[in-house]
Amino acid sequence: MNKERIICFGPGPKFKGGISNYNTSLAKALDKRGDTEVHIVSWTQQYPAIVPREFVDKSSKADLLEGTGIRVHYLTNYNNPLSWLRTARKIRSIKAKRIVFQWSIAIQGLPVGRIINWLKKHTEMEVIIDLHFVLQKEKSKIDRFFTRIGIGKADTYIVHSLKTFEELKAFYPKRNFELSYEGKRSSASGTTTVLKLYHPIYDLFQPDPEFDIDQFKKEQGLREHVFLFFGFIRKYKGLHQTIEAFAQLAKKRTDVSLLICGESFWQTLDNRKISVRIKNFLFGAAKKIFLSKSDDERQYDPLALIKKFGISDQTVVFNEFIPNEDVHKYFQVSDCVILYYLTATPSGIESLSYNFNLPILATRVGHFPETIEDGFNGYLANDRDMDSMAGVMEKFLFKPLPRENVATIASKLSWENYAACILEKPLNNDPQ
Repeated sequence: MNKERIICFGPGPKFKGGISNYNTSLAKALDKRGDTEVHIVSWTQQYPAIVPREFVDKSSKADLLEGTGIRVHYLTNYNNPLSWLRTARKIRSIKAKRIVFQWSIAIQGLPVGRIINWLKKHTEMEVIIDLHFVLQKEKSKIDRFFTRIGIGKADTYIVHSLKTFEELKAFYPKRNFELSYEGKRSSASGTTTVLKLYHPIYDLFQPDPEFDIDQFKKEQGLREHVFLFFGFIRKYKGLHQTIEAFAQLAKKRTDVSLLICGESFWQTLDNRKISVRIKNFLFGAAKKIFLSKSDDERQYDPLALIKKFGISDQTVVFNEFIPNEDVHKYFQVSDCVILYYLTATPSGIESLSYNFNLPILATRVGHFPETIEDGFNGYLANDRDMDSMAGVMEKFLFKPLPRENVATIASKLSWENYAACILEKPLNNDPQ
């Protein structure tokens, strides 16, 4: 059987974070079909060298690609334009029918755009850009410039929400876009297909039936009801809102705990090192040029609010990157996940929550009203309204949601169907 070759361009499994997990999951879903030859073409360094952060996962021991036929090529160094050309040549040599680029940060537009330009001149492969947003949450003065360079020449786009589709149309008002839920590409001249596909659930992480939930809760001092915040601590994710809302609830209930698991995004390097200090200085200078002062989140420290609100005895914090093999523990001991975001595009943590059939409490922002049916698989709180957020947490205690409801939603979010639509061999992708 002749297998269709396909490339997933994005961070490989050695990197931290949701986009790495996403790219790896997509590659595994394509490989699992049996009719594809899958390659991951990855960065070696994803960002300018002045960015003061560790992006490589040095904690996880599990091999996420074990048992697959996926080939990984670590090639693209943001800081070395020659590597961009080597990447394009390697992609061309694979002779794939399609390549899927993960678009998750505007600054990568320069190398991504150059690679795509070269491919468009020298290959016939379909260039697909998987949009996790159009313009990112922290808008800099040059985001639009890098975005136009990076995503402008795609043959096909993928969006995970109708909000992102509207953003794409607004960004390119003179282009004709056709929305497809089944993977079919438009044959109309001058029309670009946009595939509307759900953000699938992360099957990289599974519940452990042997895990002793009660023992873990006892060891960590967790109380009967556990609210979970999980993932990188960044300002747009609103952990400060979660802590303040929980503090209101904790005044009324002594049987609740807030479990916070995640690494502070800008605090992963040793600031005592001269090299790190130089990076911080240069990065800070660049931030002042390209970002408004309010968008510089390096001093964002929501964990300080725990002491301020006097809830240390009801809060358990793991302020570190959670290794892949340990992820299940924190979801299995929790009753629900808190996503009190300030802004939201489809969230990897939301997807991960579905994998453990956990209801979600979220703010009514971004795409959340599309994926969370209030009172069915979660509850929605009003944006920037602490009383509403605290009220939703209390409501969940009085009216807990059956996990069967979450499982119903999760059943629609399969990687199998996602991969099939990319290959134009759809199974079922009913639109919401």
